Amino acid sequence: MQLEEIREYCLLKKGVEECLPFGNDTLVFKVMGKVFLLTGIDGQPVQFNVKCAPEKVIELRENYSCVLPGYHMNKKHWNTIVCDGSVNKKLIESWIDDSYNLIVVSLTKKLKAELDNLYMV
Repeated sequence: MQLEEIREYCLLKKGVEECLPFGNDTLVFKVMGKVFLLTGIDGQPVQFNVKCAPEKVIELRENYSCVLPGYHMNKKHWNTIVCDGSVNKKLIESWIDDSYNLIVVSLTKKLKAELDNLYMV
């Protein structure tokens, strides 16, 4: 996947915003203000960090060479995905979905209600 494909996929999700809180070289995607994906803008191949259930983190790293411990993140909860062509787009999208969903289920009741009330464009 290319950076623009990742960006478009993330922005299709409900309640998502993109920002550059760490400088102009790191693009961050948040749902209701909580980070679920970070990526460098200029890296080749594209690499990004996603949240992952702790029981799944090691399994993914052992089974996919493109999955590494989360760069500059808590390695128990985050993986770095290297888009090197070794896995298909659907699998990468499923890892993005998992990260988004992990953040959504951890939202406060108030934020979940706000998210539920958002309209998709």
